[in-house]
Amino acid sequence: MQVADGERAFAFEPLGETVLLLRFGDRVDAKLNARVHAAAAILHAAGLPGIVDLVPAFATLALIYAPAVWSDGDGAPWQHVAAAVRTVFATPPRHDAAPAATIEIPVRYGGEDGPDIEAVASHCGLTRDEVITRHTAADYRVAMLGFAPGFPYLLGLDRMLHTPRRANPRTRVPRGSVAIGGAQTGIYPSELPGGWQLLGRTPLLLFDPQRDPVCLLVPGDHVRFRAVDAAEFAALMQRLAP
Repeated sequence: MQVADGERAFAFEPLGETVLLLRFGDRVDAKLNARVHAAAAILHAAGLPGIVDLVPAFATLALIYAPAVWSDGDGAPWQHVAAAVRTVFATPPRHDAAPAATIEIPVRYGGEDGPDIEAVASHCGLTRDEVITRHTAADYRVAMLGFAPGFPYLLGLDRMLHTPRRANPRTRVPRGSVAIGGAQTGIYPSELPGGWQLLGRTPLLLFDPQRDPVCLLVPGDHVRFRAVDAAEFAALMQRLAP
């Protein structure tokens, strides 16, 4: 089953008994991802009953629903959900989209916190300072959260900084590490294994189960990085220590 309406074109894919996937494409692309977030905003405004959560990814939007709410009549619950979604997009509700939040991320680049920055500079034909300048100049958007709780996949990386992942992933990457993986940049929310190129580290807590909301960044947020020196980094670490 598909909805074909220009920018809102997508296909339905049922996943088990409680999830309906709206697939807008199959690539990592900022414009495609923007369509996913726009669709999420429309469905959120529609307030369909029994929708437990909306989970955007790069090119898909997962609708998590309560089957009991959609089990009346013939057909599977997901088919009723899909029919309701089609109706919503046929006459989208008017809604005032709240401006996306812009979150500033302080980063201490290089040194022990960014052991791969020289390798990135060499690969890109830039100096270390040019890598930092380009990385902090971009306006990023949180395309999705994944891999680990609170891990943001950020689109908007300067093409000059696109760098392949490490051939040999690390078994331990420190919490707060800011890294590049191919055409994206991201931040490790906790100590994890990983193969992305480490540029620096932020003292901010991206995931805190004792906080509301637990994730500092959410899909659709805008992110700007700001370089800080060792003194400011240490002060922030002390103030933000869990």
